[in-house]
Amino acid sequence: RMEILPYLTQKKTWPYEGKHILAQYTDKSIVVYQAYRPSIGEFAVNNQYFGGDFSYSRWSWIKTNFLWMMYRSVWGTKNGQEIILRVLIKKDFFDSLLIEAVESSWNDRLYPTEKEWKSAIARSNVRLQWDPDHSPTGGKLKRRAIQIGLRRSALEEYGKNAIIKIDDISNFVSQQRANIENTEHPLETPVERIYFPSSEEARRVIGLSDMKIGV
Repeated sequence: RMEILPYLTQKKTWPYEGKHILAQYTDKSIVVYQAYRPSIGEFAVNNQYFGGDFSYSRWSWIKTNFLWMMYRSVWGTKNGQEIILRVLIKKDFFDSLLIEAVESSWNDRLYPTEKEWKSAIARSNVRLQWDPDHSPTGGKLKRRAIQIGLRRSALEEYGKNAIIKIDDISNFVSQQRANIENTEHPLETPVERIYFPSSEEARRVIGLSDMKIGV
């Protein structure tokens, strides 16, 4: 079940800067979002796995942050991203992705030389990016949002085995798009809290920031 709250209520509880994982999660699951054209999105919802026109030979990116997905898909209006999927996956699998992840840009915190980083990039099936988060209207924030790219075995495991449930939330997105600047019916978004991976190795790899609450 997708829990929702007014955006302005949630905004007060989120950090205003730094690298943080904002997500809706339980003890055993975590929500990620993806956006696709109708043929891919409808197949995924109807069959509860990714197949049909979905390509397992390319990178596929998952996002835990609803508003980051809204920014990327322009609230479900971008061509080829009309179907917004809420994908509930196993939390243990998500944490395993964080451990395997290699950042898209060289960071000498983990790789002393650029050569070592390039070698890790070539081997890894999981890519990590910390991108600027955005407000509902598209304004860039100081806070960073996580985006995880999957390919090969990691993508196969995600698309076919790690999924608990896939929901099409395009109608909800359309309804809330009309409320972005509506004072009578304020914007509501899925409930998201700061997620701390249970694995110390995962926390080390992704380099989470300390909490500073309030935007």
